[in-house]
Amino acid sequence: MNSDMDLLSGHSTAESAAPAERADAARNRAKVLAAAAELFATRDPRTVTMDDIAKAAGVGRGTLYRRYPDKNSIAVALLDEHERALQEKLLRGAPPLGPGAAPAERLAAFYAAMVELLDGHADLVLGAETGGARFATGAYGFWYLHVRSLLVAADVEEPDAMVDPLLAPLAAEVYQQQRERGLTSAQITAALTGMARAVLR
Repeated sequence: MNSDMDLLSGHSTAESAAPAERADAARNRAKVLAAAAELFATRDPRTVTMDDIAKAAGVGRGTLYRRYPDKNSIAVALLDEHERALQEKLLRGAPPLGPGAAPAERLAAFYAAMVELLDGHADLVLGAETGGARFATGAYGFWYLHVRSLLVAADVEEPDAMVDPLLAPLAAEVYQQQRERGLTSAQITAALTGMARAVLR
């Protein structure tokens, strides 16, 4: 079983203890990630297939599947750097995003940071979190624990029942739908800030 810190970092113990990567494998990985990033950015990530990625990267299907079992895992790998940076700010950054502010203000800051992440990388989030895959990512586990800790700190009743509803507005499909309806990221952030303060007042 993974430790709490493994979950918070979004990685398993097995991944952190993985052997050094061979040079040819590293080159193939870089080609796959670059090709997938381009496809996710220029097409609806839900329509991109593993065959599309293998062809664009110039690698065989076997090479692709040996490292990545599906396209969601590729999108997760591309998101990893951005999500790790946010996780670090939540753990050790300045308030209100980091420790030291009231729970409501920390949740509002978290929402703002997540909207910013979606603004820059909605295509990757959509590729990584389509459908039920969202709940299986290490990042979602981190966000879950963070929001739950804020609910507990604010003495909210039944915190476990509130976490997923509070994270639901951050689903890539929801964010994309709001933007397509003409809402700006500022409007979305303002609405989420109001919700955070209402729930955790």
